[in-house]
Amino acid sequence: MSRKSFLILENGKVFEGKGFGAMHEVTGELVFTTAMTGYLETLTDPSYYGQVVIQTFPLIGNYGVIPSDFESAVPALKAYIVRNRCQEPSNFRCEGTLDTFLKECNIPGIYGIDTRALTRIVREYGVMNCKITDNINNLEKDLEEIKGYKVVNAVKSVTCKEKEDFTAEAPQLNVALWDFGAKRNIRSSLLKRGCNVTEFPSTATAEDIMAMNPDGIMLSNGPGDPQENQDIINELKKLCEKKIPTFGICLGHQLMALSQGAATEKLKYGHRGANQPATDVETGRVYITSQNHGYAVVSSSLPATAKESFVNANDGTCEGVTYTNMPAFSVQFHPEACGGPRDSEFLFDKFIEIMKK
Repeated sequence: MSRKSFLILENGKVFEGKGFGAMHEVTGELVFTTAMTGYLETLTDPSYYGQVVIQTFPLIGNYGVIPSDFESAVPALKAYIVRNRCQEPSNFRCEGTLDTFLKECNIPGIYGIDTRALTRIVREYGVMNCKITDNINNLEKDLEEIKGYKVVNAVKSVTCKEKEDFTAEAPQLNVALWDFGAKRNIRSSLLKRGCNVTEFPSTATAEDIMAMNPDGIMLSNGPGDPQENQDIINELKKLCEKKIPTFGICLGHQLMALSQGAATEKLKYGHRGANQPATDVETGRVYITSQNHGYAVVSSSLPATAKESFVNANDGTCEGVTYTNMPAFSVQFHPEACGGPRDSEFLFDKFIEIMKK
């Protein structure tokens, strides 16, 4: 039997729903994703660290839990909100239900909430904190806790713990993958293109990475405020001076820009979903991309040695940068996207070409 559960927003509004998954209170930053497929990839994306995720697509859990589709070993998000949860999934690869999976990962969920109304609130007022609880008898104290919440130590909480090597079937190149909360398919995209991958934790130094003599450096996605990572930014500045081919994705894109003197800003409600349009500045072609970020590089702050390569077709924010003083480029979106779209997957091939040259 479903239990009653409440979602308290930072602005004082309360939504009533039914609980599933783990049974405990949780406070986090409320965000939404518009992806219509790939809920498993959403649940296991490390970039959601510290956040409570609203799934705008109404039916979630219909193909169950499929571990081979995970983007990380365990979810990093705080809680999960859906309109309807499916209790009887149907898929030949299914290995369990969403409810059981969330219980195993100690993540609470709510269903039966009007996610359309909830999403409109976030779109209008911006990202805000929230709390999930089964008791609303002390709202004043809850709101105090909610307003005091902040996502901190995000990258340190999701990075790998130590260096690890992965070997391609027919290796041609050696790539250092700097893990700030890397999605698994970034590594897979490099391996299938003939790149041996050495994955480094976020605490690695420029010296550690240079010691492997890499043909290229991949800067991964990850959670949180990019400006929180000053140690990484300083080490990245040293790496950029080595003029090694470098490709940055999402947080990696932001950190590279910061290392070159640019600035970042927090967006009102971010870009999260698999239908974000990114326009190629040079050709005018629009690519449909997968994105998950709450911060963006400030276009006007880019140095003279950098030029904007992609912009978001909806709001004009920076979606990509190419550097003229080194063989490096970065994008705000996810070219390795699972479960899609794969319009921009060619960027991995571009990275391979730069390394071979």
